[in-house]
Amino acid sequence: MTFCISCHEMEENVYEEYKETTHYQNRSGVRATCSDCHVPDPWVHKVVRKIQATTELLHKALGSIDTPEKFEDKRLTLAKKVWKAMQETDSRECRNCHSWDAMTDQKQKLRAWKQHTQAKNEGMTCINCHKGLAHRAVHNLLEEDDDPYDGKPDSRRLISKAEEAKLKAEAAAAKAEAERLAAEAAAKAKAEAEKKAAEEAAKAAMQASAVPAAAPADGGNWDNVPGTDIVTLYPGQASMEWVLNGKDHGGARAVRRVNDRCMECHNGEQEQIGQKITTGEKAEATPIPGKRGSIKVNVKAKHDGENLTMRFQWPDSGHTPVPFVDGGKMDPANQIKLAVMFDDGKVEMASYAGCWATCHHDSRYMPDAPNAEALGSASHVSSVIDTSDGITKYIEDSRTKLEYKGKNNTPRGGWDKMIEKAELDTKMTEGVFMDLVRYRSGDGGKTESGSILAERILNESDKMSSTGVLANGIWTVTITRPLKATEPGGVSFEPGVLYTMGFAIHDDYTSARFHHVSLEYRLGLDNADAEINVVKQ
Repeated sequence: MTFCISCHEMEENVYEEYKETTHYQNRSGVRATCSDCHVPDPWVHKVVRKIQATTELLHKALGSIDTPEKFEDKRLTLAKKVWKAMQETDSRECRNCHSWDAMTDQKQKLRAWKQHTQAKNEGMTCINCHKGLAHRAVHNLLEEDDDPYDGKPDSRRLISKAEEAKLKAEAAAAKAEAERLAAEAAAKAKAEAEKKAAEEAAKAAMQASAVPAAAPADGGNWDNVPGTDIVTLYPGQASMEWVLNGKDHGGARAVRRVNDRCMECHNGEQEQIGQKITTGEKAEATPIPGKRGSIKVNVKAKHDGENLTMRFQWPDSGHTPVPFVDGGKMDPANQIKLAVMFDDGKVEMASYAGCWATCHHDSRYMPDAPNAEALGSASHVSSVIDTSDGITKYIEDSRTKLEYKGKNNTPRGGWDKMIEKAELDTKMTEGVFMDLVRYRSGDGGKTESGSILAERILNESDKMSSTGVLANGIWTVTITRPLKATEPGGVSFEPGVLYTMGFAIHDDYTSARFHHVSLEYRLGLDNADAEINVVKQ
């Protein structure tokens, strides 16, 4: 390594980047140096590489990369040459230290183990996935369908290190400010909750002797029903297209190729993900200062042979005004809304993404939401669905194509690529939709039922019921619905079948995408294997 960094082209550029990576300093104290990664072993390959390296002496003399600007202009071209060489040698230098046989599922995250198992079975090599480990992530400039090994000059370049440092500093400052505001909001909410609890306790004491006991507001006795703590996260602008695009979501390839479940990769990380998004560090262009990134919700479910009842409990957040809405409340009439979606296996994306399958990059408040002019000119769409308030949720099955890459500034989504009305009717008859139930706290509480195929359809329901109570700083919402669907767009629940369930909470008077959502969960009746076991009582 001493020889490798004896020229300033290396010492001032890639060496500085390498010192910030795990190959330089790590918990086990094993350091991989320049030669470990770039000089082949055994000896015969080393000699060949040294002969090839004589061309580098020529470019040293010519000053081809003797300034940071020149280096950045050629960085991607140089990187692609290294990637090509490693591809041709089956990542030989990586495998001098790493091997399939030495890997264990006990010390890897589930997502890593699944990816490595798949890569081994498909004959992939390390460099297919592990570009940018020791140096700046120049591979992020490539589109997924680019050929990184074509050997052609590529002038695409990263932003300067100074610009990168400035953006990091701004993000850190924004995160610190958001955390400060969140702490203030939490303290305020706690004080309000304690005050309200004291007032309610005093009121209850006064009325106890005069008022007969009322039926429980949470749907009856839940003592013997097992509960599941589910952490919902704030998704920002992380649409389904975002999930499917590798430049946004590093796990996109796994989702598209093997339908990896969101739960398999991200369960346990919801709090960290939500924090990154609410602070604007990732997938959010309009952060709400002080908004919490996640909500822990306790979920219980039971049935009586005819009806399914679910109870959701979570702490109230107090009020954090939305800065880009007059009055700070997006939906002043509803302090909270809770929506639950179900799928019985007929919506492919739902099986691994849950209700995320209905969230798209062209929905309201999303980056590629069509404007009024575009909506007005799409008569083939507006004649089938209601576009008066923009594009609501829909599933991929209702479109001919879903644009998820957005290459060359192509809008992402598929709002205007709708299948024929007759096909939509057939899919609805076949049950290809997401079943949707929603509780709204406004006007004393409303229960809505509907479905999502080409659009979100919701109507007040007299076949379902729900309650919502805020007491002692805790929201309790119960939703009761028939096990057997009695309305169009409904899923029927049967023993022995696992269903996909996801839910979203609009807290603090929010609407549209400014909610908290769960990952997908498997729900079943009296089924110990289900992640949400609906027990009979």
